[in-house]
This record gives sequence, C-alpha cells and structure tokens, in this order.
Amino acid sequence: MTPEGRALLLEGGTALGLDLTPQAEGFATLLTLLTEASAKMNLTSLRGEREIVLKHFVDSLTCLRGGWLADAGQVGAGQGDTGQVLDLGTGAGFPALPLALLRPDLSITALDATRKKVEFVGRAAAALGLSNVQPLVGRAETLGREPQQREGYDRVVTRAVAALPVLAELALPFLKTGGLLVAQKGPLTPEELDAGTRAAAEVGGAVRQVDAFTLPVTGDARTLIVVEKVAPTPERYPRREGVPGRKPLFWRAT
Repeated sequence: MTPEGRALLLEGGTALGLDLTPQAEGFATLLTLLTEASAKMNLTSLRGEREIVLKHFVDSLTCLRGGWLADAGQVGAGQGDTGQVLDLGTGAGFPALPLALLRPDLSITALDATRKKVEFVGRAAAALGLSNVQPLVGRAETLGREPQQREGYDRVVTRAVAALPVLAELALPFLKTGGLLVAQKGPLTPEELDAGTRAAAEVGGAVRQVDAFTLPVTGDARTLIVVEKVAPTPERYPRREGVPGRKPLFWRAT
C-alpha cells in the first residue's frame, strides 16, 4: 500500500470514529492479496488502490456505525460470549475480512455461493492470521433451512447484495430471536423501504433504524438498515433457491 493509500485508509477510519493505525499493515497485506488474486480471476470489479481502500475497506467498516455489533455475543447467551456473525454474500470477503481485522472478538462466517471467492477468503484469512473467519460455500435459501445454520447467529451483515425484501427473507432465518440484520446499501427508495418493512414483518423481523449517510472521502450515498428479529421465522421461509430474488416479497421493482 502506498503512503497515499494508507492516508486514505486512516482518513476514512477517522471519519467513522475508528483509529485504523494498528490494522494498517493488515489492510496493506489484504490489498496485495486481493490485487494479485484479481489479476488471475474475477474477484472484484474494483482494481485501483484508491477504489479498493475506500469502496471495499472503508465502506465495509460502515457496518460498525451505530454500535449494532457491539454486543453481538449477548443474544441468547451469557454476557461476553463470542458473537456469531454471518456475512451473507461475502463475495471476496467484504465486509467479513475488514470486520475481522478490527473485531477479533467476533466469530465471522463468510458465506457466498461462488466457490472461488470463498476459497480466496479462506486463503486471505489464513495469510492475515484471522482465526475468527470461517469460509462457507452455499446458497442462503438452502443453508437457511439447515438445523446447524438456522437461528445460529447473533448478527447478519450484508453489503450491496440485493433489494431489502430479498435480504429480509434470506437473512432472518439465520438469526436467533433478538438478533439483528445490519444491511449496507446505497440510496434507498421509499418503495423499497416499504416493501422491505413488510417483508421483514412476514419473516419475523422489525425495522429498527434506517441510517442514511455519505461514504467518507467519496461522498457516495449509503444507507445502513437495521432489522431486529422479534419472532421465529415461519418454516416456509426462505423459499426455494432463486425464488426470493425472482419474486421478492411485497416488491414489484421496475
């Protein structure tokens, strides 16, 4: 990482109220790993240092806004227990890897349906010494029905994966009652929020916060949506593979 890249990283962290100095070398290593791997396979559309630092690293850490991950280990367990976090649709490891660098107290499962991306996450986690990251290949519709995964997590984080109604259906089955979905998205229309709120209620959730802000340095519009699981998800959800995306609950996007 160049001095300019490091400065951007630290500036972005400061804007989020985070001192990233202790993790700067880890982020530099991750930048190298991602750049080298992306030259051989299609891991991410972002190539330049500035874009990766701001739109992968700093953007990933916006899930820490509001302190919604602060007490992740206290859902249905003793205070101080390790928080179980699922990164749904992790891609090349975002937000899982940046989050793991900052929060070694969290046990993070990085889930994606694309094997080569999950394998990269595993290699990167090993290279960074992140024993708190567990890669997992699979579809959320299938894994969300498996007894060892369903209602197994305190938090689900997800970044720019799908419309809010789809996220609610895919994520809520993984959460314990009292757990939270922390969804990172771009600008949110009233129509999507309305459909997402109704979908969340259908699968046992309630929207707790809609936090609109701008990404540090770039000024790009972002929204952090927090959904609490207030009741068990009905057994019929999630629907079979592909259906939530094709036919989102209460959502008729054009």
